[in-house]
Amino acid sequence: MTPPHPAHDVTEHVGYRLKRAAAALRGAMDKALRERGLTVPQYACLELLDQRPGLSNAELARGTFVTRQSMNVVLRGLQDADLISRPATTDHGRALPAHLTEAGRERLDAARSAVYAIERTMVEAFPQRRLAALLADLDRMAKALGG
Repeated sequence: MTPPHPAHDVTEHVGYRLKRAAAALRGAMDKALRERGLTVPQYACLELLDQRPGLSNAELARGTFVTRQSMNVVLRGLQDADLISRPATTDHGRALPAHLTEAGRERLDAARSAVYAIERTMVEAFPQRRLAALLADLDRMAKALGG
């Protein structure tokens, strides 16, 4: 079988390089967020709720790339830690809109600075003039695969 582009071994394939970069990012984020009492999915959930308060479990699951069942666990943990609030029932439909609490906003602010520092380190590893092209290329790759 001929590879899709010239490569001497698996480590030269685009997918391998993307996975390696994603694993490095996830490891750095896991460490930084653990020190702030959060997991990566919890942080992503808090970020989404800061941008769009009132999202449902299903919307949060889609936005954080986890299953609805996993998001239930994430939301339960955030609620138990008093970082988000959700009503026990809703007037319409089954969706229970989630909102950040003041403690959730404070935890997000602390975590965000750590995550932004990680991203800054990543971005500073290559010329700034190439950032827009990199982002566009990543978007095209995701779109090509239906994402």
